Amino acid sequence: MTATTGTDDGQDGRDDRAELARLLPPATGFALSPGRHEHHRERLMHQIDHDTAAASAASAAASASAKDRAPARPRLLRPSLLAPVTALALAGVLVAGYSAQGGPELPVRADSGASASERAGNAQPVALVLGRISDAAAKSGEGPVGDDQFVYVRSQVQGGDLTSGKLVMGPLAEREIWYAQKPGPQKRLGYIREGGETLPINAEFGDTDGTREGISRPTYRWLAALPTDPRRLLDHLTDLTPESEGQEHAQAVFEQIGYLIHETVLPPETAAALYRAAALIPGVTEAPDAVDALGRHGVGIAHEDRGSSTRSEWVFDPESLTLLGSRTFLTADTELGPKGALFDAQAVLKRSVVDEGGVRPQD
Repeated sequence: MTATTGTDDGQDGRDDRAELARLLPPATGFALSPGRHEHHRERLMHQIDHDTAAASAASAAASASAKDRAPARPRLLRPSLLAPVTALALAGVLVAGYSAQGGPELPVRADSGASASERAGNAQPVALVLGRISDAAAKSGEGPVGDDQFVYVRSQVQGGDLTSGKLVMGPLAEREIWYAQKPGPQKRLGYIREGGETLPINAEFGDTDGTREGISRPTYRWLAALPTDPRRLLDHLTDLTPESEGQEHAQAVFEQIGYLIHETVLPPETAAALYRAAALIPGVTEAPDAVDALGRHGVGIAHEDRGSSTRSEWVFDPESLTLLGSRTFLTADTELGPKGALFDAQAVLKRSVVDEGGVRPQD
């Protein structure tokens, strides 16, 4: 390192530090994308609200003077595929969590046990696969959904928790969601049932006047108004999807489409356009023999984000090409966990339209 000549204004110290910074190797670490940070922050807030509500209920039962007190309004997470995703597999943590509940034992490798060359050899052009999925979606009989109705989705989900600084998987659990379809700003977006209790889904954080229909509250009416030309639709969704530091924008858009196809009822024309739009995202590939949270094998559509070292996969039934579920896992050893560790997984069990929130559809 070349010494600098001292000056009265301290320039020599700044030059020395700059020279040292240039010579030192870059710091290593795993930068979690803001979307992932938000996902786990929402999970933490959900747990805090759940515990607070439970404590308030116990206090009210023990004290007669508490009878007139209004219950606290719990704040729930907005599901993401996931949420994004999403949102919520084949990593070892899923095997342990699901097998303990009597489910089928799954292979522990994130690639379904096949080598990369074997998977690549079995893959078809992704546009061809998504074209077939699009054609099947165009013939679906779901919808329409009225403004006073609710979209109901029942799933088995498993999500990771990062509050300890490490990726810790929770158990596989059932989740039921009722999404309100009313147009305009809404302070009550629907209901969610987890762990045997049903709680309201409140407006998005910061929406004091209520959350309008849109990318974060995709009602059937809003979805039906989207462009059906795949390129126009992709451009529109790309504009609506916020940029996240540490995450490729293409991954964010892929995850946003994943959220739309998982926990909504899509107009057939919109569903068909979404899959063809996904085929236009750079880096989208087929993942042969993908597996959902329940171990159901199917046709996979995947996108890998090298910035956050994660890979997201959608899983479709090999015969009907309807969506089975999804999973997201680490593609490299990071400070959060080892390569192959599961972030979240989901298996969609039922999708329906009901007239009342919190009430299950009749089978």
